[in-house]
Amino acid sequence: MEQQAFKYFAFISYNSRDTEWGKKIQKKLEHYRMPATLCSQHGWERTPIKPVFFAPTDIQPGGLSEELQERLRASRNLIVVCSPNSAQSEWVGKEIAFFHQLGRTKQIHFFIVDGQPHSGNPDTECFNPIVDTLGLPEILGANIHERIYRWPWLNKERAYVQLISKLLGVEFDAIWQRHRRLLVQKMIAWAIGALVVVAALVGVWLTNQPVDVEVRLDETSVHNKKLPPLRDAVVTMTLDNETKTDTIRSLDSRIVFSNIPHRYMDKKVRVRVSCPDFLDVDTVLVLARRVALGIRRNPHVYGDVRFRLWNPDIEKPLPHTKVQVAGRDAVSDDSGRVALFIPLEHQQKAYHVSGNSPAIADSIYMPCGENDAVIVHN
Repeated sequence: MEQQAFKYFAFISYNSRDTEWGKKIQKKLEHYRMPATLCSQHGWERTPIKPVFFAPTDIQPGGLSEELQERLRASRNLIVVCSPNSAQSEWVGKEIAFFHQLGRTKQIHFFIVDGQPHSGNPDTECFNPIVDTLGLPEILGANIHERIYRWPWLNKERAYVQLISKLLGVEFDAIWQRHRRLLVQKMIAWAIGALVVVAALVGVWLTNQPVDVEVRLDETSVHNKKLPPLRDAVVTMTLDNETKTDTIRSLDSRIVFSNIPHRYMDKKVRVRVSCPDFLDVDTVLVLARRVALGIRRNPHVYGDVRFRLWNPDIEKPLPHTKVQVAGRDAVSDDSGRVALFIPLEHQQKAYHVSGNSPAIADSIYMPCGENDAVIVHN
């Protein structure tokens, strides 16, 4: 009979305890794509082994009912899932016997999933006794546990290809060499995919790992050693709705903001600095592990000199009086007030005040204001 006369390419005979194996075999056979060259030579479709009858997907398993017998008659091949379970199954034996009676003994194929062929021990024997009773030809069958390769999964694949080559009546190597190449290609693709996934996971892990950010201050204005050094600069960093604050004690020291979420790295954040004698800093910067902030001294703290010339003897200010402050000339106004600015590079913590009269000889200490007075005696 030609293949086209059969409804099913194969019928899977199994014991209910091996149901999962039956499902795997059916799926493997029906979806196996044959080499294009063989398909062209034999006039096959790319997936020629279908349909495959498997009872759980068609009818409920049971005895050899008329319906089940019709399925066997309509099947070109019989695949027996061999294991100690099927070896002790009455119904598997009946299915083999019935297929034998149909005159298709050569189309009976054995797929060993458990146990040992011809072990003589009912607990390990994988062939149903009907094989010997009917005097079927010596058939070892495709065995997934055959130790041809080091890896069990590769031996299992080899067993599938053995079964497929027998079902189609082609040389084993004609399929196996190509199949093995495809497996290698898949392994490489899986390995690359796994590396990509691992790299992505590592990237996500790193993205979520907190980091420490070191912050230091650099004075960008003219450095004047006669003025008090930087002290107690309060640094505030704003990350979305979270604020971190710390104090830098001097230009030589650093602060570290710990446990900054990695997602903020290379992102813009707001940083503010407030420090006595220096101008406030309020800036947006790209966050890095080390941050250097420029800070400028406030030139008016020690540069704006303001005082009043006062004569305690007459208890009056001295208007329109010439004085010198740190070598710079100035004149008091109508109220006796003196105001001038000293450039940053010449600023000091205190300035000597002198005049044409020896009576004007005093110092003004910075910072000062209009209520500070330089005493002038008659």
